[in-house]
Amino acid sequence: MYGIELKVRGSMEKGEGVIEDAGVTLIKPLTYMNRSGSAVYSQVRMNSSQSIVVQDDIDMPVGKLKIKTGGGAGGHKGVLSIIEASGTRDFIRIKIGIGKDPLMPVDEYVLRRFPPGEARLINAAVSEAAAAAAYIVTAGIAGAMNKFNTRLNNEETAP
Repeated sequence: MYGIELKVRGSMEKGEGVIEDAGVTLIKPLTYMNRSGSAVYSQVRMNSSQSIVVQDDIDMPVGKLKIKTGGGAGGHKGVLSIIEASGTRDFIRIKIGIGKDPLMPVDEYVLRRFPPGEARLINAAVSEAAAAAAYIVTAGIAGAMNKFNTRLNNEETAP
């Protein structure tokens, strides 16, 4: 979308570029989720209030998006790894709902392939998360939360 090329750098893919006139660094851990912190800790530690972590969330409906700042890991082992490695909880999170199946163990559920209907919702949410990240960069976290979290709340309360 923004033409930022990611190159392998140790335990991550990293790319630097520009989104809407703002310099950004993108990092994608190549580690197992529960080791994500080892890939991103230095970036989060140096710029925690400007770092955006995109994560899945089993406690949200499939395909829904929520932006928040700070807080705990909420049982998410990847986020816990980032908090422990960086020494801070003070980063922005864009959560993408993946739902849950109470009859399936969590680790099995999160590692399975999405059924086609869910996959479409997830793909749309990933695009929405990219748009939300760009909006955070250009308009700030408060504006992004107002725009994207309101959309989530309105959809949940619609008749």
